[in-house]
Amino acid sequence: MASKAFAIFSFTIIVFISLLPRAALAKFDDKKSPPFDFLKNLQGCHKGDKLKGIHELKTYLEHFGYLHYENQSHANGDDFDELLESALKTYQLNYHLNVTGSLDSQTVSKMIMPRCGVPDIVNGTTRMDSSKKNHHHSSTILHTVSHYTFFPGNPKWPTSKYSLTYGFLPRTPTQAVDPVAKAFQTWAANTHFRFSRVQDYTTADIKIGFHKGNHGDGYSFDGRGGILAHAFAPQDGRFHYDADERWAIGAMQGAYDLETVALHEIGHLLGLGHSSVEGAIMFSSISSGTTKGLHNDDIQGIRTLYNV
Repeated sequence: MASKAFAIFSFTIIVFISLLPRAALAKFDDKKSPPFDFLKNLQGCHKGDKLKGIHELKTYLEHFGYLHYENQSHANGDDFDELLESALKTYQLNYHLNVTGSLDSQTVSKMIMPRCGVPDIVNGTTRMDSSKKNHHHSSTILHTVSHYTFFPGNPKWPTSKYSLTYGFLPRTPTQAVDPVAKAFQTWAANTHFRFSRVQDYTTADIKIGFHKGNHGDGYSFDGRGGILAHAFAPQDGRFHYDADERWAIGAMQGAYDLETVALHEIGHLLGLGHSSVEGAIMFSSISSGTTKGLHNDDIQGIRTLYNV
């Protein structure tokens, strides 16, 4: 009798766990700290300091375009030098923080946010806020860009490629297909582009997939809570989600909205860089449990890039 009762109890527990939401179930796997949490241990450091872990801060800023050392030994060292201070100041300018050049609490709070893996800037001196840059809107009119940015050289799709196809790589979760399709529809409704899905992803202009860690494109993912996704400038067409993240359809606590992230990465696929406008879809970071749509800054960026 006791063994029968135990069997019924065990079966009930198994059924209960199987019915838990995917995002909730993922919590049982949380053992590692988020990839950017090391920054909390460096809070308050400034030029002249030598602390264990400063080399990781350098790696972070180098990855996102703010820092470059000619001498690799300096990049691997734990000295807070003048180049690092300058890189932090540029980061703080981009994100409208107090420009101190030190790793203060506001800067740490911004840097630990999960984000897109595409670099903000090209080198350690370029501002993400390109309000002082001029771009030609036509042959006769000079248009000043306010906040949106482009990739170096302003790569874009040719006029013969305004109708683009997209396809999903094998092992793409089926629940991701509709949110990504909706993101393409949103961009189509606000631009001159048209998008259609093809079943054979090998023939598609844009290829969407889910990957973990080092997946062969030179830009490894870092596990849960760091880099969420990345995409490449025209006409590359690759768009990758980090499969280790918690993904959701819509706003779900502790998870990231598939459609919101797709809207952002499609912006990169079309030629947009990161924006310094927090309300823009092309802002580099996103909070879990939220959704976001296109901002006028995003739409104006595409129209300027393509002269439409």
